[in-house]
Amino acid sequence: MGTKPPTSVRYRRATLLAALALAGCSPPEAAAPPAPTTSAASPSSPAQICTSLVSYWAKETLKGSKWSGLDWEQKGLSNDQYAIHEEAVAAGRAEERTAGQDRALELIDRLVAQRCAERNGATWSSENWKPPT
Repeated sequence: MGTKPPTSVRYRRATLLAALALAGCSPPEAAAPPAPTTSAASPSSPAQICTSLVSYWAKETLKGSKWSGLDWEQKGLSNDQYAIHEEAVAAGRAEERTAGQDRALELIDRLVAQRCAERNGATWSSENWKPPT
């Protein structure tokens, strides 16, 4: 029969297919951990958010985690935050060679907190283009 289904049926089909496709794209181990049951205080200032985000990714990069190879946009970093990230990773690697990984991770936390505070979160440069280095 050559008649087209009503638009609402086509929309529901397309939505269902998109949801199924997206659900099948991520493996079970990539699922986000469940939200904590206690109400933890979350960072509120731009500097605190920057510190949390950049420090996390710099430490993951230093440890060579599964997701450390994502690019700066996939990590949710602005250009300036990425510059802080790269500085922290370089300093962390140098510290790791001389004092071990635990000291390197501590250094990353301190350096990132300082740089994010100096730049008030470093969020103003989030354009999608970076000049080549």
